Amino acid sequence: MSTPRFSPVWLVLIGILSVQFGAVVSKGQFDEIPPVGMVFLRLFTSSLILLAFVRPRLRGRTATDWRPVLALGFALSAMNWAFYESFARIPLGVAVTIEFIGPLLVAAVGSRRPRDLVWVGLAALGITLFGVGPTKVDAVGFGLALLAGACWALYIVSTAATGRRWAGVEGLAVASTIATLAIAPFAVATAGERLLEPRLMVLGALVGVLSSVVPYSLEMVALRTLPSRVFGILMSLEPAAAALAAAVLLSEWLTPLQLLAIACVTAASVAAVRTESTPETLPRD
Repeated sequence: MSTPRFSPVWLVLIGILSVQFGAVVSKGQFDEIPPVGMVFLRLFTSSLILLAFVRPRLRGRTATDWRPVLALGFALSAMNWAFYESFARIPLGVAVTIEFIGPLLVAAVGSRRPRDLVWVGLAALGITLFGVGPTKVDAVGFGLALLAGACWALYIVSTAATGRRWAGVEGLAVASTIATLAIAPFAVATAGERLLEPRLMVLGALVGVLSSVVPYSLEMVALRTLPSRVFGILMSLEPAAAALAAAVLLSEWLTPLQLLAIACVTAASVAAVRTESTPETLPRD
């Protein structure tokens, strides 16, 4: 057996940075296209690529097979839409941090250890810190990030249910297509002809590759050899990575109190997944 050229840890870290860079590219276009339009272009790109490579089997499926994948498609569309609308209003690092409450709640609800409630409390403290201090966070953006976190929780639950009914990533390919179709009317209504502008289409495709295809592929390879507990801990670095990417590329410099809030949520996420046997913070697309 050949030795992997890159460490699986580095593959996951590159995937995390790719997701955040994709978000940065998206935010840079919000003056020309609304967030829902960029979400549509992202989902459309990832759906085409997944369908081309996976070619899911649809014939002979029962209603029991379709229910979880429909829930997963709804979760994907609502989660991405709420998240993009959120960081259009608040700093990217703040939005990613608030969104992390979703998988943390799933981990706490599924745990029988009382101490896991402590980690949820620490995360809640971090999120509360965004609402105090001299720099206030936009209330609508804050609420949308919480909604994205709730949809992320639904994504985790429906992904597990879909995996029991669909082989490999067939369910994800179908769910991504459902999410694209669900969000299409809203994207057309708000973005209109801008969805057909070549430059925006190329940028939307780039976001789809950076935010979906690259990280998902790298994580799939990394998880062949990387313990799921380590994977979960690495994914807990997303808020810090988002804050760093936004500061360097978008000049979204956070206050010391906001950085403390991110540290609280990151620490809570690391602590919560250290004793988990499965990665609760799976990729969102």
